Amino acid sequence: MSYEKYSVLLPLYVKDDPDWFCTSIDSILAQTAAPDEIFIICDGPLSKELDAALETYTQAHEGLFTVHRLENNVGLGNALAKAVPLCRNELIARMDADDFAVPERCEKELRFLEEHPEIDVVGSNVEEFIDNTDNVVMHVVLPETHEEIVAFAKRRCPMRHPSLIYKKSAVLKAGNYRSYRHAQDYNLYVNLILSGAKLHNIQENLVFMRVSPDFFKRRGGYKQAKMILKLKKEFYKNGFYSLKDYIISGYGNVFVALLPNKVREIFYKKFLR
Repeated sequence: MSYEKYSVLLPLYVKDDPDWFCTSIDSILAQTAAPDEIFIICDGPLSKELDAALETYTQAHEGLFTVHRLENNVGLGNALAKAVPLCRNELIARMDADDFAVPERCEKELRFLEEHPEIDVVGSNVEEFIDNTDNVVMHVVLPETHEEIVAFAKRRCPMRHPSLIYKKSAVLKAGNYRSYRHAQDYNLYVNLILSGAKLHNIQENLVFMRVSPDFFKRRGGYKQAKMILKLKKEFYKNGFYSLKDYIISGYGNVFVALLPNKVREIFYKKFLR
């Protein structure tokens, strides 16, 4: 089959690991349905090693890479918000600089979108790993249909960001990305739902997501609890949540965020995966 052209949107910043970045890009270059564009949004100045790796790819694949550099680090949500309108295709595949896409990932998602034109965002289940993809530590199974995703989103984040292909017009209609620490994706999904977009998760593991040693630490603490409560209060004010949803989900997340890190890690692995 021939598929509609698509862009891959990948943010890059100074703390990203050059080897992991190369692994991520190589997995995109190996896709059975090749991208028309790989759009790299550089969130502030990069390290010399990242710049060198990026230059190697852009020179080897002339015309495929678009590199947009921001003068200062503005954060993931703001960087993605600047990048989405600049991607040259309506379909945009998200990817992160430390993850790995299986070769058929984009082909399967593109085929699904062709067969279901009413769907605006398609993602998949994922495998979370440490160090290399042979060391899978968590299998993440997500809700499949739009109705199941909406119900799941009342409690927790219903999709995995680096597994998505979405329609640019749908994201812009929903208000684009906003700056929410560790939750800009969840915020986007709810705004997409509220704007009338339809979402779907393919029930296959199409992406390996890297879990860093501080994965659970970054999802805890007072700042994280305060941010997530603010986000879910916004969901309530916008009519996505009932008061019951807000209390159960918002304060449930606050409870998890304030747990000791080791306890939070056990809780995630046992109940949230």
